[in-house]
Amino acid sequence: MSDDQDKDSKTEDPTEKKIRDAMEKGNTPFSREATLFAAALAVYVYLIFFLPTGLLRLGESLKDFFGQADQWRIETGPDVTSIFAFIARAAAGVIVPAFLLLMIFGLGSSILQNLPSPVLERIRPQWSRISPAAGLSRIFSVPGFVEFGKSIFKIVVVAIIMFFVLKSEYFSAVDAMFSDPQVIFVKMANIMRRIMVVILLATAVLAAIDIFWTRHHWYEKLKMTKQEVKEEHKQSQGDPIVKSRQRSIARDRARRRMMENVSRATLVITNPTHYAVALRYVRAENDAPVVVAKGKDLIALRIREIATQNEIPIFEDPPLARSMFAQVSVDSVIPSVFYKAVAELIHRVNAAKMRNRRR
Repeated sequence: MSDDQDKDSKTEDPTEKKIRDAMEKGNTPFSREATLFAAALAVYVYLIFFLPTGLLRLGESLKDFFGQADQWRIETGPDVTSIFAFIARAAAGVIVPAFLLLMIFGLGSSILQNLPSPVLERIRPQWSRISPAAGLSRIFSVPGFVEFGKSIFKIVVVAIIMFFVLKSEYFSAVDAMFSDPQVIFVKMANIMRRIMVVILLATAVLAAIDIFWTRHHWYEKLKMTKQEVKEEHKQSQGDPIVKSRQRSIARDRARRRMMENVSRATLVITNPTHYAVALRYVRAENDAPVVVAKGKDLIALRIREIATQNEIPIFEDPPLARSMFAQVSVDSVIPSVFYKAVAELIHRVNAAKMRNRRR
């Protein structure tokens, strides 16, 4: 009951991270029927392009072997070995191409479905793989019944094909048994080709259905609950409370550094009470004045207090203060549009310093 409720609650599509993690653990959609179709295709290619010539060569070799049987001695071990070596060489021309084609087509079908990658998770010992209860649950599940249905389909199709083909070729096959060995092999190859054409069509249909089913079932199993989506988003983006606290700490540190820079300012421009912008201009440091601090309300009041404590000139210019507060960030050079207004204030500061020195 709980499993059904859990499945019903998984209404959200899997995220990219969930899919990526599943693939990294080796959990990928894989159709066994596609591999079976590749094997059937390999057999068909073998029957068309390799088997006829291979059977002709094998037939000629066996014909020579049986036709000259008196020339083969079986008196010692090397004699028997030579006979087996001759038969093995004759049979290799038929067997080796089939083995290579099955291997190439099988690997190709697996690679086309999923690129190979080393997954240690697959070889890690797990109790669920040998647990009888887990095995029974897999057998009597929807995927288990689907696999059972596919097996029944393959058995029925192959049985029907074998029945009708062998029924129609029964008498000709019996006649071929009493003819030349080469004729027997050629007749068998023709029968197998007819069988493989129908099997190939049946496995193609089954493979197409199975590829769709395996990918659909794999995707459905990866679906997530709304809570899982929220938890994953929280893990990837960070806890909002923690991030908010971190941003608050960063702002406090930046504000403290900014306040420390007020004592190095050349002048402060105010609104007079709501805004305050502290500028520093030293010709050896920068070509234009730099905003070392700015703030509004309580921060503006604190800037003015520090400026008063350090005897930094304060100028009241509401339009200029509001414009610079809105357009210039801390530790940035003022734009050229403010050059004239700020230059006049700096000139007044320098003039006041010169008067104080003369006194």
